[in-house]
Amino acid sequence: MNFDLDTFLKYAIAEDVGDGDHTSLSTIPADVTGRAKLLVKDNGIIAGIEIAKRVFELIDAQLKFEQILKDGDQVKHGDIAFYVEGSSRSIVTAERLALNIMQRMSGIATQTQKITQMMAGTSCKLLDTRKTTPGFRYFEKLAVKLGGGVNHRIGLYDMILVKDNHIDYAGGVHQALHKIKDYLQQTGKDLKIEVEARSIDDVKLILEEGIAFRILLDNFKPEDLKTAVALINGRVQTEASGGITETNVHEYAATGVDYISMGALTHQIKSLDLSLKAV
Repeated sequence: MNFDLDTFLKYAIAEDVGDGDHTSLSTIPADVTGRAKLLVKDNGIIAGIEIAKRVFELIDAQLKFEQILKDGDQVKHGDIAFYVEGSSRSIVTAERLALNIMQRMSGIATQTQKITQMMAGTSCKLLDTRKTTPGFRYFEKLAVKLGGGVNHRIGLYDMILVKDNHIDYAGGVHQALHKIKDYLQQTGKDLKIEVEARSIDDVKLILEEGIAFRILLDNFKPEDLKTAVALINGRVQTEASGGITETNVHEYAATGVDYISMGALTHQIKSLDLSLKAV
């Protein structure tokens, strides 16, 4: 993924600070120094500490950052993730950006861990999707990994994933996969191919073509998913999605499918409650 962390953070700082943090400039004398702690006010998985550290560094290189916890640690209400010390103006200016990133990342990591624990006892792994906040994908996918999940493709460029609309616009499964073969031969690109199946008949067609490394079994009921997994019989990887929630995820994972992908990991989460408090 072509992502430059500093470029993103500098833009985010500029978005927030503009021509100055006038509240801090007007209320806090320039020579006042202080110390603050990142207080955890929730239970879950902490994520984004390393990102927050870089935020404080970019705001003021003279700030001292004392890290107590590490990304991916299990936390509870009352834990302290880190201390930061130095210019009080700088601490307050950096506060909101650091918290915004950490709270969302921690919420995603916490939800990911929760669902992976629900799949315990199976060999199934949990995947994220491209249902991410525009511009924030790097952080959200990192948070999924910290929570124990697995990153799916990063974007449209690093894998071929043939969904229902691609198949319908191409004229069918055979037509779509033949076009992919031609495209890869013409461009010389070496990309893994995943194809969505909406029925057992689709599964059979995809297997006949022999170019998919994974079949996406979309909106299959658990009993139909078992049938599809048995038919595929390890010839390619299998992934299930659609209609999978916390209440039924273990039932789906127990069908023998290799992966479950859930967009809710990144677009339907509750941020973890964190607070930066002056010491």
